[in-house]
Amino acid sequence: MRWILVTAAIFGASSVIIGAALRHLGGNMDMDVLQTALRYHQLYSSVLLALGLYALNKPLSKRTIIPAVLFTSGILIFSGSLYAMAVFNMSALGQLAPVGGLCFIAGWLSIAFIRPSKLKDNGT
Repeated sequence: MRWILVTAAIFGASSVIIGAALRHLGGNMDMDVLQTALRYHQLYSSVLLALGLYALNKPLSKRTIIPAVLFTSGILIFSGSLYAMAVFNMSALGQLAPVGGLCFIAGWLSIAFIRPSKLKDNGT
């Protein structure tokens, strides 16, 4: 499931770019809101990376696709709405943040259904 790793890498790189741009641009933006958006963006990029590494050599499964889609949606909706709210002064978009938060929660809960692979005892 290489697409999870690619998504994680794109989100990770974009979080660094956004963080650097915000630090240099400053301006009249709400920095507390931006920091929250950036923190969740970076955290869930790392979570996606871990999930992608877990799924790398496994067959296609709802048990990895579902949390990956939920975490991806969470980043886009939660962090995206906070970025838009702070940068473009679009306070109405802040109302979408809880939907993104629910995606994060649902992603974590869906992981409860991922069973680790059984380890083979090779006698060593």
